[in-house]
Amino acid sequence: MSRLLPLLAVLVGAWALWLLEGARAGLTLTDFREGPTPITEWSDGSDGPVVVIAHGFAGSRQMMQGYAGVLAQAGYTVYAFDFEGHGRHDIPMSGDVTSLDGTTRLLVEQTRSVIQTVRRGDEPVALLGHSMATDILVRTALETEGIGPLVLLSAFSLAIDRSHPENLLLITGAWEPGLAEFALEAARMVDPAAQEGEAVTSGSNAREALLAPYAEHVSILHSRAGRAAALDWLNAYYGRSERAPVPQTGWALLGLLAAIAALFAPIARRLPAGPDAPAPLSAPRLGLLVLLPMLAAPLLAAPLDTRLLPVLVADYLALHLALYGAIQLALLWRWRGSPRWTSTLTVVALLAWGLGVFGLALDRYGANFWPTLPRLGIIAALALGAVPFMLADAWTAWGAPLWQRIAARVGFLVSLGIAVALDFEGLFFLVMIAPVIVLFWLTFGLMGRWAAARSGASGAGLALGLVLAWALGVSFPLFSA
Repeated sequence: MSRLLPLLAVLVGAWALWLLEGARAGLTLTDFREGPTPITEWSDGSDGPVVVIAHGFAGSRQMMQGYAGVLAQAGYTVYAFDFEGHGRHDIPMSGDVTSLDGTTRLLVEQTRSVIQTVRRGDEPVALLGHSMATDILVRTALETEGIGPLVLLSAFSLAIDRSHPENLLLITGAWEPGLAEFALEAARMVDPAAQEGEAVTSGSNAREALLAPYAEHVSILHSRAGRAAALDWLNAYYGRSERAPVPQTGWALLGLLAAIAALFAPIARRLPAGPDAPAPLSAPRLGLLVLLPMLAAPLLAAPLDTRLLPVLVADYLALHLALYGAIQLALLWRWRGSPRWTSTLTVVALLAWGLGVFGLALDRYGANFWPTLPRLGIIAALALGAVPFMLADAWTAWGAPLWQRIAARVGFLVSLGIAVALDFEGLFFLVMIAPVIVLFWLTFGLMGRWAAARSGASGAGLALGLVLAWALGVSFPLFSA
């Protein structure tokens, strides 16, 4: 099996690269800036109608490439940009997030500026956006002349009414029941008898609410049905018939990242040998190791004012991670003694593979993974918490059976939930961090486990702590009150 895993990973990785690069075949991608806003132009050289694409909260231009690639291969000229505070935009989001005259107004003005930069004469500009961007685009269309069709993914906007916007397609994941209901209500503003998947019209106003099968809030960005419907909607408006392949980029991206993670296994086997794993903890000790930090970290950290860093909840998260990890390390030190340092090569190998190979693939095909200069300090601050947390996590998981590893990690997620309950308004965005942590454990955590099995937990924990700080530091929006 140990020999079959790398071979299988190579085959899956090759298949995934073939699909992902095929989604870019014949296209030219050009990066430029409109003021401080990073923009990427996707074009096949045919100068078709302009489409402006906007991402959702904590997203980036890269996350929208499933739609950008299909539309560009069908001849449209596509421009995807990073909102303030997101991706590689250096300027933080600002303003009152609860007021339409605050953050929303600033993002609408940014979008209007992008449209003015890329539009061609009087030709109508199409808009496509996901989640947070849907409300921004609806309000932008209301205030901007020369806007054509809109395609909104996982949409919610109180600015949608019976007559505005015209030519609106709302695509919602089948696993988003609340947003699917909203989309259908928006279609029924035009025709009360409208059904899902049915285009309805009233005069010049056309709307459709469409369900993307087997999709939720993130996977809708790679939905084949959604991307095909978006192309059909734009073609109908512009009177075009050009088609483009709609590859399975979502599964290809997952396959590529899984293959990269799996290919670290043979690398780990060549690391210097370290100490043998200790015996698993007894059930009572594991219970204390999980329950004590699970309760103590949020109870100690949540009441404190941690608004120090220009990233939503990053400063609180760094403190929470530090407290959680310190408590666990103290207990593990008492029970197991001082951990032995294993190998600097282990740290170098995990960092190179995780930030280099895995990070490059994710940044090219999935989401922004490279920090701008302002984020480097945030990564350093997060590392103060992430390193002790991952050292404790690696030491706990080292040689432990599956049920103990799961119990230990569920305990941390519960602790985040307790923190949110203690300060819902201030710490709500921790809810969005939980999936990032789970994905981190499934990928980087697996690589770290292989490294620890060969060389011991210390080097693996240190490297994973630095990678976790990096991943969190590039994922969440910069925000300045």
